[in-house]
Amino acid sequence: MTSNIPEQNGGRPEGFDWAAAEADVHDADVLDFDAARRRRGGDTTDNDATHFDVPLDDEPQRGGHLVDPPPADPSGRRAIIPQAWAGWQNIKASTRDLALDLVHRGGFHLVRAPWYAAQAGFWGTFGVVKVAGAHLRWWWVSEQYGLRQRAADEGDWQAWYKLHREVKATRAWRGTILVVETATVAIGGPILYAFTPWWGVAAVLTVAVPVLARYGRPTGRPILSAAVVEGRYRRVNPDIILRAYYAAGLGHPEKPEQQVKFGSTMARDTTGTGSQVSIDLPYGKGWEDVIKAKGRIASGLDVSINQVFLTPDKSSHRRHLLFVADRDPLAIPAGKTPLLDGKVRDIWKPAPFGLDERGRKVELLLMWVSILVGAQPRKGKTFATRALALFAALDPLVTLLIVDGKMSADWDKFRLVAHRYVCGTVPNSRDNDPITHFLEMLREIRSHIEAVNDFLSTLPTSECPEGKLTPELSRRYALLRPWLLVMEEFQNYFETDDQEVNKQIAADLSFIKAVGPSAGVIILSSSQKPSGIGAGDVARLFNRYRDNHDVRFALKCGNRVVSEAILGGEAYAEGFDASALPNGEEFRGVGILYGATDQTPIVRTYLADHTDAEKILTAARRHREAAGTVTGYAAGEVVARELRDVLADVRSVFTGDEPGLHWQTIADRLAERHPEHYADTTAEAISALMRPHVRSVQIKVAGINNRGTRKTDIDAAIKARRSA
Repeated sequence: MTSNIPEQNGGRPEGFDWAAAEADVHDADVLDFDAARRRRGGDTTDNDATHFDVPLDDEPQRGGHLVDPPPADPSGRRAIIPQAWAGWQNIKASTRDLALDLVHRGGFHLVRAPWYAAQAGFWGTFGVVKVAGAHLRWWWVSEQYGLRQRAADEGDWQAWYKLHREVKATRAWRGTILVVETATVAIGGPILYAFTPWWGVAAVLTVAVPVLARYGRPTGRPILSAAVVEGRYRRVNPDIILRAYYAAGLGHPEKPEQQVKFGSTMARDTTGTGSQVSIDLPYGKGWEDVIKAKGRIASGLDVSINQVFLTPDKSSHRRHLLFVADRDPLAIPAGKTPLLDGKVRDIWKPAPFGLDERGRKVELLLMWVSILVGAQPRKGKTFATRALALFAALDPLVTLLIVDGKMSADWDKFRLVAHRYVCGTVPNSRDNDPITHFLEMLREIRSHIEAVNDFLSTLPTSECPEGKLTPELSRRYALLRPWLLVMEEFQNYFETDDQEVNKQIAADLSFIKAVGPSAGVIILSSSQKPSGIGAGDVARLFNRYRDNHDVRFALKCGNRVVSEAILGGEAYAEGFDASALPNGEEFRGVGILYGATDQTPIVRTYLADHTDAEKILTAARRHREAAGTVTGYAAGEVVARELRDVLADVRSVFTGDEPGLHWQTIADRLAERHPEHYADTTAEAISALMRPHVRSVQIKVAGINNRGTRKTDIDAAIKARRSA
């Protein structure tokens, strides 16, 4: 733009009192920032400016990582067809979402249509008045009034007279047009109305009334209500972020090399749920510093701590990604599980687990892993564990083994599909002696693992090139189908009354955990007491079993020690502490998923209550019946232990006048005389089988003291059973 001011008097226009203006300036209060800096001992260079309200990051700085880069292949090429419309399943889902949105909007506005019509008629009347007023102002050339008034004030009669003549001429011809327009509307309107069919009148009103109503309504008062409300959120900009980090003690704006910098420009994330930016801390500051200062950062940003998420950057220890959610995402439920459709699932594909802090779907591949779930009571631990077990139940080729250590109703409906089902730790009417059943289940799993590994070693490399289980092999051979062992409150089975049984269970579980995944045995363990179990070998084996789980999911924990026991010490060092998760009814089912991927999201798990679980398991039962894979407990099979008489079998191994025998001797003789039932039995297993009938006592045989049983105790037990 060029200036019209004459280049005279040093570029100053004539008639302007510059002396008075300069005097006013000298009399005003002026803040000398340079003098203030000199008093503080600083210099006055531009680089020392610390004001935050200046443009920041016009161009991305070097370093850092992209802010939510668009999905692309390794070569950087983006998909030609958007993900939402790629494939028939995505097309159906996107079309369904679009249709549901349109139906909702249509129904919302249809219900309010009478009120919209009333408002349109009311404001349309005002629109007619405003249109008439605009025509009158146009005719009267009211915008020229200011020019004529200025000419009169300055005494410029020639300019005033010229303007007056022009306005008179303009009013004359504009008035003629206005008269013709008014006559046309007054005469032609009734004639057109009389000869126009009703639908034509309706069409004109449909177009004219909304236009007049929009013109007549006050600004900021829309007639149509919003069918879908977009949430408002606190704006976060670079100035606010700098304020927060400096307030948190992570740098200083005036000290050399202590400024917080940005590794990327601030942007909305792709989900539209918040803002994010890559932060470069000053030299000497690192990830552990920002984790400790998370609460102070949230305070500086003036948001809840649940809205602040920090992700370390692998390229530098002092760099991380800051994500600030618009509202607390952890308080928004993930909703019902997608398994409610009851369709067949594939264990070789990821299971839907929940949503992360940005609303993205979180899936978990169950094959080849063992999963540990831990939390305080009533925080959603059982529901999270059950959600994964329900996914496996919908695959008819997966063998389910359920162990419910807390003897609750949460797992009861799994009896419909479970190959083996153990409930509780004490004898009960439904399952007799659960410890005995559990030991037999563990032996069956060990035998299955050995059989699978032996079978895989016999397959040619053309069929099994890597010597491990594949989806094709699991579908071709029944022996190679995956098994899922679910143990709710598994720590209870390390704390039975019999220390020998505890050792046997601990040893079996450690073996299964170490060797099972390669044979297709998946372990899903949950506990509210993941530490301080047992003593000696039992405690060592318990800790080894717990610590060797590949994937951990920790919901709200009571303290940091419990969180470390579930997630591991390395997780806490990385800044993940389940005891810091929010507490409250709305936060049930919220936990930290560690070890599944390189990322560690905070997951809001999908919900499947008792009714939902029953519906899903009923569908799973139908799928298994159709596939012919209902076995074991679900098929009503009578297990071998129910066909044998353990008391009679043990009594039969006593010979002569032997007053008592060690358990190991009894186990060896049973394996020799009754191999169909006791071929792989152990001293600990026989002790557990006999525990409901006789006591285990110290027996001295051939000068050796060891645990065993007396013949008189067995005879008494047999007699008591007969008389019962």
